[in-house]
Amino acid sequence: MFKHLFPFAICSLALICLYSCSPQTLEFYVSPEGNDDHSGSRTQPFATLQRAKTAVLESLADKAGERTIWLQPGRHQLTAPLVFTSADFPDTSSRLQIIGEEGAIISGGVVLTDWQTAETGLWMCQLPPAAGSVQSVRELFVGGKRAIRSRFPNSDYLRVGTVGADKRSHFFYESGDFPLPAQVNDTELILMHDWSSSRISIQSIDTTTNKLTPVDWIGARVLDFFTLDHWEAHARYFLENDLLFIDQDYEWYYSSEERRIYLQLPTGQDANELEIIVPVSAGLLQMNGTEEHPIRNIHIENITFRHSAWELPTGGYAGIQATHFDPRPNTGTGWSVVPAAVTASLAEACTFTNCRFENLGGSGLWLGRGCTDNAVTASKFRDISGNGIMIGEGRDRRVTDGPWWENAPDQAARGNRIENSTITDCGVQFFGAVGIWVGLAAETTITNNEVHHLPYTGISIGWMWNPSPTPARGNRVVGNHIHHIMQKLSDGGGIYMLGLQPGSELKDNLIHDVTVNVGRAESNGMFLDEGTTDVIVSGNVIYNIAKSPIRFHRATTNLVQQNALFCGEGIPPFTYNATDASLIKKVDNEVHQAGDAGIEAALQRAVESWKENH
Repeated sequence: MFKHLFPFAICSLALICLYSCSPQTLEFYVSPEGNDDHSGSRTQPFATLQRAKTAVLESLADKAGERTIWLQPGRHQLTAPLVFTSADFPDTSSRLQIIGEEGAIISGGVVLTDWQTAETGLWMCQLPPAAGSVQSVRELFVGGKRAIRSRFPNSDYLRVGTVGADKRSHFFYESGDFPLPAQVNDTELILMHDWSSSRISIQSIDTTTNKLTPVDWIGARVLDFFTLDHWEAHARYFLENDLLFIDQDYEWYYSSEERRIYLQLPTGQDANELEIIVPVSAGLLQMNGTEEHPIRNIHIENITFRHSAWELPTGGYAGIQATHFDPRPNTGTGWSVVPAAVTASLAEACTFTNCRFENLGGSGLWLGRGCTDNAVTASKFRDISGNGIMIGEGRDRRVTDGPWWENAPDQAARGNRIENSTITDCGVQFFGAVGIWVGLAAETTITNNEVHHLPYTGISIGWMWNPSPTPARGNRVVGNHIHHIMQKLSDGGGIYMLGLQPGSELKDNLIHDVTVNVGRAESNGMFLDEGTTDVIVSGNVIYNIAKSPIRFHRATTNLVQQNALFCGEGIPPFTYNATDASLIKKVDNEVHQAGDAGIEAALQRAVESWKENH
């Protein structure tokens, strides 16, 4: 009897396994040409990520396990961020993958259509209903490239004439400095401080007295030294967003009154034949856990994130450092920060692999509060208005009437990794942005990345301007190639560090091409700023730096050993600002001075050796 039942049992078992392992029960597909009434299979894909999310959560409610959302090629449009919370995954053993097939893009933008020609010869287009409540268009992308928000002058800077009596609220310009904007209230003032910038709408321009007044103070209110003439007697500035400023192809202007975009294209180019996108979604992806139940095991692979929007506060953006800015109005909760397109809080063991973050209006990726053991690998970050990647948080959040880092230090981000990635062309709008920013975090590993062509610092790590104990410890910046940074601002470096960070090291990095910038302070290969303590700086190769390869400012005890430092003529290898040089232990460093015999060969050997090992 059992002999005859055996084939039946095997067949039944095979059917059960086939059903329980069926791709349709575990995998869901999304296509821009799909339909949300479909089953979500490869041949009948959903149309939206939100529908795929719903299907995943419904299946997990029946049975925990692994689920995969496959994004088929094309642009997957969002008008609001896709949000996952730890409540979506009650069984912590569950695992979600979101994988893009080649050419899969998550976009927070809408395509502009029905372009018309204006009498001026410019193209013009009304914002569509899909733009929703967007008040101020800050980016426009034409054929995948960021178009130029109309500015004057095109590439250089104007100079403040005389600052107002309060050195904050207004300044005077010279007659003929700039064409008077046709719509003053649409126009933005961008003023350069030493290591940050301000972006503030203009309230009025008095042509009788040549007085320019923005809608709020220029520079951060919370710091007394952010006056208009603190760093330079005649600070650099330019103006942005007016019809009269358009004088070159791919330059554009947004009229808030008309809700209309004006764009100049090359002669003979039809705007209706181009893909022209305006960002509308304030963020693209959020992953939020709780202290009791962190969100876990979400893995993002081979996806391009584009077109995230961020609108300035009504009082403007007064940058302080690394896209942290003066809150307006001041809510008493500390500094604000430019948000990221993709964010995570209280997330564990999540990964981003072979992803691209580009054409973004805020920052790129932020692994924030309490994020633990997450990884960013083999990804590319480019053309981003703010920071490229952010890890952890700053000092301001409070827990039980005290700073979180004192009362709840276990809430620090810990054990996160950034590996084998490229970060470039960040800070496109907010010039004080950095490629990689790490706050009060622990055991962060930043290794084998290339960070280059940035307006300010390459990698910034630490967020305490004195040696007070914080959760920051054991952070490692190892084997990175950092170059062509500090291209607009000053007082930074290839690596910028702050505060007490026991067990941290800056090791085996190749840093070069840091030029002199306008401003009071110099820029360096490495800048170990206030409170930097208990850090090992070893095995780095630093060359073609306009000033000292390594600078200390109010730093304390650190070890600097076995670095190859190539100095310009008359430039010392180390600069000490308000730092006791005897506290900086220096061991076996190789120092070369411009003009030394054999310096070119020594540099070639050092660079080739670094490249062989990385």
